[in-house]
Amino acid sequence: MEQGLPYWERFIEVFPSIKDLADASEEQVLRIWQGLGYYSRARNLHATAKHITYELKKFPNTYNELLKLKGVGPYTAAAIASICFDLPHPAVDGNVFRFASRYFGIKEDISKSGTRKIFEDILSKEMPQTTPSVFNQAMMEFGAMVCTPKPQCAVCLFQKNCFAYINNLQKILPVKSNKIKTKDRFFNYIVFKHEDHYFLKKRNTDDIWKGLFDFYLIEEEKDEENILTEIQKKFNLSNIIIEDISEIFKHLLSHQKIYVQFYRIHVSNQEIEKLNKNSNLVLYSIKEVLSLPKAKLIVNYLKQIGVN
Repeated sequence: MEQGLPYWERFIEVFPSIKDLADASEEQVLRIWQGLGYYSRARNLHATAKHITYELKKFPNTYNELLKLKGVGPYTAAAIASICFDLPHPAVDGNVFRFASRYFGIKEDISKSGTRKIFEDILSKEMPQTTPSVFNQAMMEFGAMVCTPKPQCAVCLFQKNCFAYINNLQKILPVKSNKIKTKDRFFNYIVFKHEDHYFLKKRNTDDIWKGLFDFYLIEEEKDEENILTEIQKKFNLSNIIIEDISEIFKHLLSHQKIYVQFYRIHVSNQEIEKLNKNSNLVLYSIKEVLSLPKAKLIVNYLKQIGVN
């Protein structure tokens, strides 16, 4: 919440209505979102704003209608339905899975798709019909602040009736067997620089950071000599002047571990044309670079070399 709140405040300031969001460019939306990660959520939010504004022409006000929106799943639909429209649908996120599994003694594996229905059925019986929003927000808050991964059982109001506390199963519940495997990736960014301008490109592949801007990328575990040889052949560069080679940074995502190194290379007037001809790179001024949406590791690197 502490990390997300400033982003939310800035987002609402720039896009005070759904129509404002719908009418914005994707680059503008991604730039405001920059640093939060999970950029597909920003793109889905943008697409949904357009859909609501120009196709539905009204905001959906039922759980089933909300589920049809791009990027909206059972948890988000239930949260909106209960908080905005007082509809009795349990919002089950990670915090609620944890608290409910411990309190009620639910031992089903929460990583399996069918388990959510078990939790929703149990919580529906407990949820007051008149104040579903208060119930959902209380469940989420309690899981986030008290019934945490390392629960604060000593101050818990529910310990006397908690199945996990009574049976000493706090470390066992919730059951989650399907752990995400982490993938290692190696990014060599070639930072082509001409005076106070930088060559960047827009990522259009169905991969991380789609729609964001970064430098020319060689994704492979290679040493400096091989990297420079590849650049010379790729762009037919006759004279490469290396200004700096960064240390290797480690950038962690939810399911990926990325090892990143930046090669800053000076580009002469004669070689600009070669880069323009043989790549999808575009030359931007520092002001333009700062205005483009970028992944956090690119932002951090630019700050490190004094571009901020």
